[in-house]
Amino acid sequence: MNDKFVAHNNAQAESNLSNLLANSRQDNVLVDSKVVSMQELTGLSSRRGLENAIICENQIVNVVSNSYGHLPNEKFFLGVEEKLIDADIYYQQRSINRDNRSFVVDYILADDRYKIEVKGDKDILRPMLRFVNSYDGSCKTSGSFGFWRKVCDNGLHVAQTHIGFSVKHSGAIADIVMPKLDAIVGQFMDNEFYTLKRKFEVLAERPVYNLEDYVKVTAKSLGLFKYEASDKNPEPSANARFIFDVVERETKQLNTRPNQWIVYNAFNELIHGKLKKTFDQQRTLDEKLFESVYANIM
Repeated sequence: MNDKFVAHNNAQAESNLSNLLANSRQDNVLVDSKVVSMQELTGLSSRRGLENAIICENQIVNVVSNSYGHLPNEKFFLGVEEKLIDADIYYQQRSINRDNRSFVVDYILADDRYKIEVKGDKDILRPMLRFVNSYDGSCKTSGSFGFWRKVCDNGLHVAQTHIGFSVKHSGAIADIVMPKLDAIVGQFMDNEFYTLKRKFEVLAERPVYNLEDYVKVTAKSLGLFKYEASDKNPEPSANARFIFDVVERETKQLNTRPNQWIVYNAFNELIHGKLKKTFDQQRTLDEKLFESVYANIM
């Protein structure tokens, strides 16, 4: 992260999360960007709708129209951070920069009041706020709630609560108008947080007796990957083996047997860490995965 980000946390929050997140991804998202006319760049006129280029770190990452309002990460993410500080919400953060084109910052709530445990004190989750921005148009500028999971350092993006804000256009540059975040966090904690917590616990109580069949059916139903290595090779594919490896690792870490919660998280890790998807596609797949897994126990 850039030093313009101010670490806002108290001593308790620091001790809770700073060491745990030491190995988390911390990309610089405050990269230089600007809007330049294509005619200025090329000396040639451009057709309507392709008048301007978005340049980030000396690369053209998108070509847009005159009506497009560019929202620089510095305005967006620092605006979010300012609201968190104003609301006295203590957090730790991690960030992802994909080729200076699309960006994520996760703000993980450090207050122990928000900590939840799923089937024992080793599987700890904390709510987090995820904010997404992109310069290439691959993702919508958005804010949503999710969960950070200690065991795998993954994010679970299954909450329906979104963080509403408005974008005001001023010529080629856009400004973000953020709501007060303390009220939104409080509403989430009072409502959806506990509903999802109970669903996580229910999944953890449901054993998976035939892991191979469960993985095969889940992968096929969601169209995530083909279970077999090839038409001529019925052995598990690389993605299927990835799921098996994660399940084996987590069952050892948590001293338990395979259950639907662990298998869901293995698929989650595949979606967010291995499959080549945009941030929006990852969230959509995560929601569908969770709905599918939870529906199978009802």
